[in-house]
Amino acid sequence: MSKKNYKYIYGPVPSWRLGSSLGIDPLSVKDKVCPFDCVYCQIGKTKCLTDKREVFVKTEDIITEFKNLSPLEIDYITFSGTGEPTLAKNLGEMIKEIKKIKKQNTKIAVLTNSALLNDETVREDLSSADFLAAKLDAPRQDIFQLVNKPIEGLKIKSTIEAIKKFKNYFTGKFALQIMFMPENKKFAKELGKIAREIAPDEVQLNTPLRPQRIKPLTRDEMRDIKQYFDGLNIVSVYEAERREVKPVSTKETMKRRGKV
Repeated sequence: MSKKNYKYIYGPVPSWRLGSSLGIDPLSVKDKVCPFDCVYCQIGKTKCLTDKREVFVKTEDIITEFKNLSPLEIDYITFSGTGEPTLAKNLGEMIKEIKKIKKQNTKIAVLTNSALLNDETVREDLSSADFLAAKLDAPRQDIFQLVNKPIEGLKIKSTIEAIKKFKNYFTGKFALQIMFMPENKKFAKELGKIAREIAPDEVQLNTPLRPQRIKPLTRDEMRDIKQYFDGLNIVSVYEAERREVKPVSTKETMKRRGKV
């Protein structure tokens, strides 16, 4: 199958969390747009630090590109890409339109950093997804500032409460994703306690293996961290299987989204 330089679609990629995942970037901007400037982000520094929602790509442009795809065997259609996908004001519309034309057995996932879950319109948009993975890397504000570098005024306490509220509101599969690194590994016990309070369907324990400047934790360190989440349904980056997939998008398209 020939590869194409898609504007909004990338992959499929072998996801340790989602199996075979076809990415859709609802932002598709040159520079990363996000309410966070996480120290481990594989896309690089956030050039536009914002929590303002707007339409970055018209829904019909995403749908046109999606309809032009050749048939693919995938597990999930995943909204992610060059920043925080919930910043796209038309995210909910995109999900609903994709659902109208996707294959019956293919589910829709959204990967979010949780920064906008306090927004009722964001919660409504995400309610149409089948799978939601919400980020939580810090149990308290100083670690939040160190690791995630959020937009001014965003508090980890309110973010955690928003995650809890959304988990109880969401009818699909809800996962809590946690990125561990030297900066936050000693707070695994606290994060485990919060995870139990949230009671997600799945906890995704990660460490930054893709090229970036933060040193990943070792297998042994991640194994030690896992004990603090005992009793929860855990998927760990070193232990998860990855399916072999062949992307239809070009290497450059994948690179812009930090997938190579």
